[in-house]
Amino acid sequence: MSTVRPPDFTLRQLAYLVAAAEAGSIAAAAERLHVSPSALSEALTELERALGAPLTVRRRAHGLTLTGSGTAVLARARRLLDGAAELAAGIRGPDGELAGPVTIACYPTLAPVILPALLDGFGRAHPRVQLDILEVTHDQLRGRIESGEVDVAFVYDTLVPGAPRRERLYALPAHVILPAGHRLAGAESVRLADLASDDLILLDAPPSSEHTLSLFARLGVTPRIRHRTASYEAVRTLVGRGLGYGVLVQRVANDRSYEGYPIVAKEIEPPVEPVGIDVIWAAGAPPSARVERLVAFARSIDWHGAAPAAGGAP
Repeated sequence: MSTVRPPDFTLRQLAYLVAAAEAGSIAAAAERLHVSPSALSEALTELERALGAPLTVRRRAHGLTLTGSGTAVLARARRLLDGAAELAAGIRGPDGELAGPVTIACYPTLAPVILPALLDGFGRAHPRVQLDILEVTHDQLRGRIESGEVDVAFVYDTLVPGAPRRERLYALPAHVILPAGHRLAGAESVRLADLASDDLILLDAPPSSEHTLSLFARLGVTPRIRHRTASYEAVRTLVGRGLGYGVLVQRVANDRSYEGYPIVAKEIEPPVEPVGIDVIWAAGAPPSARVERLVAFARSIDWHGAAPAAGGAP
């Protein structure tokens, strides 16, 4: 009969490491956890001694940084702490009820489409699950799923850092938006080459900007960029004022800009390849029950109607 040997470190020490890494200093982490800096520092030293490797570099005037070993331990520490929280929630909560935190990252232009249906439907089905939201572009997501800081993310299918697990939710082709008075506003569809002499309002956030410019590059056309903005609604507002046209993927039901100016949406001719919208999560370890259920719920939604499909996962 085998005997499980308890580890030489504690979950509290791991929690202190996570807090220190997130806060960037011993003092800030101690304040967040309501413990003394000396107690937190000693706990980190004991953890390093138990694991036999330096995990942090601590400089009084420059805060705290992780070593290579510390970065590796941080990701596993988050998973262990998450599992411990899930264990406690399962024991203390009603039978079978999900409980605990899930951190959701979402590309900003997807947030108005993804988050309302997700937070409303999943939130009502699982009220004891705490859903924390981060709006980040793809480059800002780098390393955050692998480290455990983000549990699940909703992103475009291009340029996703790392090699996470993923599920396709839906796909949409890019379209052109024009001010109502534009010369092509009455056309059934628009050729990008016919807009070469017009001003482009570029949604300048990766991968949106790269995708838009690639559509022109394939045609050998160089767009005339008048303004760049990382705001989806700012693109629509500037277009509504007649300052240029835009190329977007996500579509809104409202045909007016934030200021109330009319906007018309046109399909691109010839048709362009649809852009996939995916849900992704870490591949290095089995997901928690909360993440599994959240992914299943996201897959059950009719994203064109933003309502759960018949027989969708609860």
